[in-house]
Amino acid sequence: MDIRKVKKLIELLESSDVAEIEIKEGEEAVRISRISRAAPAQMHYMPPMQQAPAYAPAPVAHAAPVAAPEAESKSLRGNVIKSPMVGTFYRSPSPSSPMFVEVGQHVKVGDVICIVEAMKMMNQIEADHAGVVEAILVEDGEPVEYDQPLITIV
Repeated sequence: MDIRKVKKLIELLESSDVAEIEIKEGEEAVRISRISRAAPAQMHYMPPMQQAPAYAPAPVAHAAPVAAPEAESKSLRGNVIKSPMVGTFYRSPSPSSPMFVEVGQHVKVGDVICIVEAMKMMNQIEADHAGVVEAILVEDGEPVEYDQPLITIV
């Protein structure tokens, strides 16, 4: 392969976002890469004290949210409708549509009371008890966790 072609390939690689290029012409081949093969070996020799602080805060961050839903569900009265999945809570089918339910509204078994979006799928949540909506515990558009209380019906 002509050295001028190799130099041109290097220039093209430097002027682009491409990290590596390999060209084959017949039996000849050339690979040009910005990736240093020594980089992973250097990371392996980092002292453990530099890595440990990055992992230490994680358990503390997860401890608080787990305890909050338990305490919240104990103080709720009536029938508590909980999220059947992790997703995003919506009170209406679209931003311009009216809300499914409002506090004080009477609902029947099977009435759609909200939507939980998970993986681009809109999952309608239905009332499993008849009664009056006492509280809507989540704001429209908020993320929800599995088994998180959404709405109470008395």
